[in-house]
Amino acid sequence: MPANPDPASPDPPRGSATRAITLLAIAAFAAQAMVRVTDSLLPQIAADLAVSVGAASIVVTVYLLAHGSVQLVIGPIGDRVGKYLCMAIAAAAASLLVVLCGLAPTLPLLVAARLGSGLATGWIIPLAMAFIGDVIPYERRQQVLGTFLSGQILGQMFGQAAGGVLGDYFGWRTVFFILAGMLAVATLGLFYELWRNPITRAGAATGQPRRGFIADYRAVLRSPWARTIIAVAFLEFGLMFGAFTYVGADLHLRFGVSFTLVGLFVGTFAIGGLIYSLSVHRLVQRFGQIGLAALGGALLAGAYVTLAFEPTALLAPLAITAIGLGFYMLHNTLQTNATQMTPEARGTAVSLFSASLYLGQTAGVAAGGVIFDRFTAVPVFLTAAVLLLALGVWFSRQLVRRRERGV
Repeated sequence: MPANPDPASPDPPRGSATRAITLLAIAAFAAQAMVRVTDSLLPQIAADLAVSVGAASIVVTVYLLAHGSVQLVIGPIGDRVGKYLCMAIAAAAASLLVVLCGLAPTLPLLVAARLGSGLATGWIIPLAMAFIGDVIPYERRQQVLGTFLSGQILGQMFGQAAGGVLGDYFGWRTVFFILAGMLAVATLGLFYELWRNPITRAGAATGQPRRGFIADYRAVLRSPWARTIIAVAFLEFGLMFGAFTYVGADLHLRFGVSFTLVGLFVGTFAIGGLIYSLSVHRLVQRFGQIGLAALGGALLAGAYVTLAFEPTALLAPLAITAIGLGFYMLHNTLQTNATQMTPEARGTAVSLFSASLYLGQTAGVAAGGVIFDRFTAVPVFLTAAVLLLALGVWFSRQLVRRRERGV
């Protein structure tokens, strides 16, 4: 499995990439669950800490801010120190900080613990993608990344659904203790891999001339293809989540769907993601990156048009499942290209890519909110449909041109 991913780079050390990546998927599960877990726990947190739900919502905002912003600086560190070592240290720090989330007696202390845990978990997924780029050959990388996605998707499902259920039965603090336990298990496994598995040392800059941080960013941003990938990622997340954020509100306001059913309906997004993750090998073999980008955009467009004009809320779960499938078709193709856009500074490149996703999501949700408040969700969904279709088709054409040029 640890074949040479880049002809111009030295062969990575021999070892088991499968075991190393499986442990990263466990860490990614907990990291992604932390992103969404407080969504369903906010009422309990507010009641327990004697604050309003609006005041308690800062624990969501501060985590996203920390999680996204730290990704602007972690790439060069991972390229120098070693990506796997950085992720092991980050998982260890996160496990302790998540415990502090569960122990926090006041809102300010919970906010501080969430800020710290966001700064720690923000290292895991981008550097995991970059590590996969270091040890998996490009022709097999999309399938491996697609399988790795299952950890993130399940983590999102756990954060949104199981977090609320466990919180109801055992209290919101117990949810954080469970996630801290998962991170602790992942930490032990990651350090064990560092000790026993030579492939975990792949990608470190040991023995190579070291560029400065600014030089690493220049290496990425001077590449037209890297700039294209980063810009497309920004637009993809902005359009996708600028519309998807308001699906639940639209179902409740337009059709009177209960909040319980809204949660179940929206949760079918993860089912679409799992369908992709489980079938990624066959999809890549049949359609390739070019076909997946175009089909993903088309599926997203059709699903959002359905949500805009659906006569009954019963169509929503099918449309949302299609959104999950179409999104991961397009997004996984972008992820794969992000791991190869600047191989000599892969950690920096993937971190910039990941940060652009959070910036795009922030901008898209803000813009979608303005349109939703003034004109309902219909124009939000239709705008996303048209532009996501155009983005998927345009990006697939760029891939065709690169293939024709032999790049």
